[in-house]
Amino acid sequence: MSGDDEDYTIENSDAGAALATPISAGELKKGGYMLIKGRPCKILSISVSKTGKHGHAKCNFETTDIFNGKKVMDMIPSTHGTSEPIVKKTEYELLNIDDDEPYFLNLSDESGEPRDDVKLPTWPEDLAQQIRDDWNEGENVVMVTVQESMGITEVVSHKIVQD
Repeated sequence: MSGDDEDYTIENSDAGAALATPISAGELKKGGYMLIKGRPCKILSISVSKTGKHGHAKCNFETTDIFNGKKVMDMIPSTHGTSEPIVKKTEYELLNIDDDEPYFLNLSDESGEPRDDVKLPTWPEDLAQQIRDDWNEGENVVMVTVQESMGITEVVSHKIVQD
């Protein structure tokens, strides 16, 4: 060891949090979530084929991507492993919409904690305009639901709150 004592810092921003958990394909349920090609998808239906000559029943998954709505199909042997994404939904009050692209939202959670790293949604195409119209330059109290999974954060719905 050298005589120089140097300070160093180890930083970890995600604190080791997992983005997905391993799960057997046979354990997944309709209405749950699974990863297909690295994208979080909601399971619409599951059909299981009979055991074939190679000894594995296959699960056929019909899903939709939770962030862009595209239909995605996948087939996995029921005993094989796959991943279930961790999906978090949080409601925020909309305080302001930036005037310049990329149109960040100023949000506040129920404890008053601010958040300003969420953009107006790009899908479905009319959701961003609906949020703008309902918010009406701050005339109405609008709550937005923010969905987070696999490092992606998007507004997925909104509602006007009656006072």
